[in-house]
Amino acid sequence: MRAVIQRVKRAKVTTGGQVTGRIEKGLLVLLGVSTDDNEDKIQWMANKIANLRIFPDDNEKMNKSVLDIDGGILVVSNFTLYGSLKKGFRPSYSDAAPPEIAEPIYEKTVQRIRDQFGIDVQTGIFGAMMDVELCNWGPVTISIEK
Repeated sequence: MRAVIQRVKRAKVTTGGQVTGRIEKGLLVLLGVSTDDNEDKIQWMANKIANLRIFPDDNEKMNKSVLDIDGGILVVSNFTLYGSLKKGFRPSYSDAAPPEIAEPIYEKTVQRIRDQFGIDVQTGIFGAMMDVELCNWGPVTISIEK
């Protein structure tokens, strides 16, 4: 499982002209699922996202999590995180899980963050063409993988 996480002042995702998810301060998470992801990786990723300390404390040191600032999380599925350019110029997505495997893992990850940490988690629509708008705060962008 891979995630690109951006600290944002606000973010929203739109599909077909309709806003499907919107947050104010918090995290925008682009989440990719691989062919070998499982329950252990879901738990690890949910915990890492919820507790990632990239928000400023009173001394402007990145020392607070989204939990500490009472922020939201916008999770957007993104199979292109598994694009490989080992050969040529057109990415290969052979390491990305097919939709029938990826969607349940994506949904379980979102639900785990909601249930275990009580965070407001908004989403896009899995597999849809989406427009993502954000105001990156910093900018701060972190890439994680398990």
